[in-house]
Amino acid sequence: MPGPVVAVLDYGIGNLRSAEKALQRCGARAFLTSDADDVEAADAVVLPGVGAFGRCRDALSRTGLDDVALAAIASGRPFLGICVGMQLLYDASEETPGVTGLGVLPGVVRRLPDGVKHPQMQWNRVDVLTETPLFEGLGDRPWMYFVHSFAPEGTQDVIATCDYGGPVTAAAHRHNVVATQFHPEKSGALGLALMGNFVDMARRGVVSNTTTGAGGR
Repeated sequence: MPGPVVAVLDYGIGNLRSAEKALQRCGARAFLTSDADDVEAADAVVLPGVGAFGRCRDALSRTGLDDVALAAIASGRPFLGICVGMQLLYDASEETPGVTGLGVLPGVVRRLPDGVKHPQMQWNRVDVLTETPLFEGLGDRPWMYFVHSFAPEGTQDVIATCDYGGPVTAAAHRHNVVATQFHPEKSGALGLALMGNFVDMARRGVVSNTTTGAGGR
């Protein structure tokens, strides 16, 4: 049986091909695209991102992929945000005051705590807080790779944190949207397993928590 079709939004920012290749290794028919029709026809959608919040938000707007992303989310299909792609899903970021995010996940992206090195550029354990298909089979504290100076504030949607001068948001889940602050495509076998879980969600067309906490409002 052919794998699910996964559209990786290509808005010209960062190494998008690493996410595409990881999804392909997990059995998805993944491809980079900036075409709205391609995205509409896909089983699931991925929004990667690296660099500054404002620059990524501007690129997303200039390509028209902000509206395409919102339409994909509204359709109920599985949607994954990665790193700055996760941050763009929130209302705003302290990194770029005055620039609004997509507002899919309520909350603000905050600078990492004082007293730790900025950026966090390292492997770190992820503390999984609630049962979710995204982390199925990965254990309670998988190692993942982080590169960031900002992270979303703690909200009801948070499903995983890491310890970096205190608890820092590592993943969130709200309805059909899942998002990771770490880079699963750069996180070795466990990161690939997480991507595989997302591909399985795309195959089944379901992204729901088994608990009523995060993502279940």
